[in-house]
Amino acid sequence: MNLSWSTSRNGSTQAAPGNRLLGSLPAEDLAQLTRLADTVTVEVGDVLCEPGQAIRYVYFPADSLISLLAVAEGRMTLEVGSVGREGMLGASVALGHGVAQVRAVVQRAGRAARIDSADFCAEFSRTESLQRLLYRYTDALLAQAIQIAVCSRFHVLEARLARSLLITRDRLQSEKFHLTHEFLAHALGVRRVGVTKAASALQQQKLITYSRGNIEILDSAGLEAVSCRCYELVKDAGAGGMNCAFL
Repeated sequence: MNLSWSTSRNGSTQAAPGNRLLGSLPAEDLAQLTRLADTVTVEVGDVLCEPGQAIRYVYFPADSLISLLAVAEGRMTLEVGSVGREGMLGASVALGHGVAQVRAVVQRAGRAARIDSADFCAEFSRTESLQRLLYRYTDALLAQAIQIAVCSRFHVLEARLARSLLITRDRLQSEKFHLTHEFLAHALGVRRVGVTKAASALQQQKLITYSRGNIEILDSAGLEAVSCRCYELVKDAGAGGMNCAFL
């Protein structure tokens, strides 16, 4: 993994500005957490954690996107969630789970606030607003993982691909993004030829264009119609985790 440093600790007034989860904290608590953070640049393909490994850092993406992959027998994978500016990677460490359960791979390069796990846990133990935030966010992540698992078992690949593309669009807030056949195959738990057939079917319906990993959604409403209802359920679960304003 190769992380490029873009700012140093205490070197800015806000780490990785743009993370909505951090932004929902009260100003005083946000300032304290920011003092513990470094802003790093993560690159596509960087592996931020592996199943069974100790969680060294937590990450709050700004404009980057992280895919969460369940791993079977060391090689078979299935995406069970993703983390963008709405969330964080490593929340479970504050809840007493210091070992990663998924492989976290950078799907889109960009910035993220990175905090040492021990420092984050110490702050979590004394900050009530952060506790409330993480309890709600981890519940939302679990709801997403359950729905994606159900989707992967019962729904056809074309609908699953449409759901995955729509969730990626929502996380990145862009109709255009880059996803290789190889990455989609790992995310959807299928062979690359399956991704090719499903993407071709969506192209023939003029819902997307897909060339050399460059994807553009042409018809969002049509793509949502092709997708299973899991897209709405996953989206709603993610929104529930983001709506964490404090009174």
